[in-house]
Amino acid sequence: MQSIHLSPASVHHINELQSIARETFYETFAGDNTEADMQQYLDEKFNLSVLQAELDNPDSFFFIAWENETAIGYMKLNTGAAQTELQETTSLEIERIYVKNAYHGKKIGQLLYDKAFEVAKEKNKTSLWLGVWEENHKAIRFYEKNGFIPFDKHVFRLGGDEQIDLMMRKSIK
Repeated sequence: MQSIHLSPASVHHINELQSIARETFYETFAGDNTEADMQQYLDEKFNLSVLQAELDNPDSFFFIAWENETAIGYMKLNTGAAQTELQETTSLEIERIYVKNAYHGKKIGQLLYDKAFEVAKEKNKTSLWLGVWEENHKAIRFYEKNGFIPFDKHVFRLGGDEQIDLMMRKSIK
């Protein structure tokens, strides 16, 4: 494997961020959803104006995983009002961790998760939380392996389809 490194994403990385976000979301969920729902979600959530607003939000943080100069994964973290639901001042939300399929099993997701944990500790948070699709068993196992425990459920809308996400939390000690 080539040199893998993480870097914070900024507006200068918006095109790479859009590309990796669309590619990894599609790879992850296209097999379980209609093409129309996938395209609607990708167009609504990963257009440049939405990504620009997310990058400009001081309560959101993006990190890109790079293999040399190629983006291979990314992560979005939220604090405060940027959190999608709980908006607890003591929590950090992992809104997205996605890695290209070709890099699954190479510890890129773990590298991103470890960075999330580091950011949470730096910001004196007492817990990390996230939502994960109840049918994404591989991701659920990954989060359980890292100490996350389900505590609730919420609806996630993908295009016209309502899906159920498990909400999971990990305390930071």
